[in-house]
Amino acid sequence: MNGIREAILSGRFVPNQRLIEADLSEEFAASRAGVRAALAELAGEGLIERVQNRGARVRAVSLAEAVEISEVRMVVEGLCAAKAAARATAADTAELREIGEEMRAAVASGDVLGYSRLNELLHRRVREIGGQRTAAGVLERLRAQNVRHQFRLAVHPGRPQTSLPQHLDIIEAIAAGDPDAAERAARAHLRSVIETLPEVERGTGP
Repeated sequence: MNGIREAILSGRFVPNQRLIEADLSEEFAASRAGVRAALAELAGEGLIERVQNRGARVRAVSLAEAVEISEVRMVVEGLCAAKAAARATAADTAELREIGEEMRAAVASGDVLGYSRLNELLHRRVREIGGQRTAAGVLERLRAQNVRHQFRLAVHPGRPQTSLPQHLDIIEAIAAGDPDAAERAARAHLRSVIETLPEVERGTGP
């Protein structure tokens, strides 16, 4: 039932929204048993929660939990960046630099949503190049749980201009084949995310 997961990740199903089996069955043309199994799987992933006598709802992640998730990401993304620096080929490096140039262009043109998509692509490619599948699985699960905060962070005023040089630092450290520098750059980027999350929650500028 990837349809339900995608609806949550895209923000179409919002935090605390009730998920009614009959409605989901009709919307996704699936059996009630299939929907029930999908909801159980999503509960295991931390995307939804069961409420006694009220069925299921999209799980809301608090600011405190979003910070904790980002702290874990800081460590694991640092590992993935270090692995990528040790494994990246010339073709990998060229691809990462091309993504970096596209991110630079998106910031220059004010394309916030385009920048957000490139941001996600860059992080995914670093995970894939690093080849640490366990770490990649952990990060994908954390990203899914924190999707609301990540989207609000992406459109936060001034955030792309702040995060662009951080992403370029990660790219250049990987291109240089320097695992220690790549890990430091990835951690610095996530530390910046953690520092910005309270501003995002308050809706204030940098």
